[in-house]
Amino acid sequence: MEMITLENIFSHWVTEKYLQRSGIYHAVTVAETAFSMAREQGVDEEVATKAAFLHDIGHYEWYTDGEWDYDEYRKHDIHAIKGAERAHKLLIRLGEDRARAKEVALAILLHTDSYLPFSVENERTNVQDIVWKADTINEEEAGRHHYKLMDKQEAMARLQKLDESIIAGHKSEVNVQ
Repeated sequence: MEMITLENIFSHWVTEKYLQRSGIYHAVTVAETAFSMAREQGVDEEVATKAAFLHDIGHYEWYTDGEWDYDEYRKHDIHAIKGAERAHKLLIRLGEDRARAKEVALAILLHTDSYLPFSVENERTNVQDIVWKADTINEEEAGRHHYKLMDKQEAMARLQKLDESIIAGHKSEVNVQ
């Protein structure tokens, strides 16, 4: 089965629509951080990177009297739930392996537990923990990390570089076995 690349994912209209809300810069930066952490820890780089790239695809807008209301958004936030479902559907549409699509979706679902009445801190798998840590590293107060800009050409170049690194890692795994 041919790998569904970050480039394939980024080029899809669903990704384009929803990543605008959470910020392309944030998505790409978290993906790069997750890739590095996964490589260091010997965790599935492809799953960690895809989940990190798509982790905020469930964000939505919350306005009060025509103004963005971050506090009200946080109070009612379920973006991890929406994002897990959205990412799973997108990956299946693109032809992703079903088990990998589920693993990515679960990492997105558990990249935060702010929507839950309990903590999942000690319950995450290694991949899920990497996505949570990569996101946390990139966070800024009041959600400012979602407003940093990156043009699509730079994003594509950085994602292509990640794809190349993931593919090279797959090839080295095959050569070792």
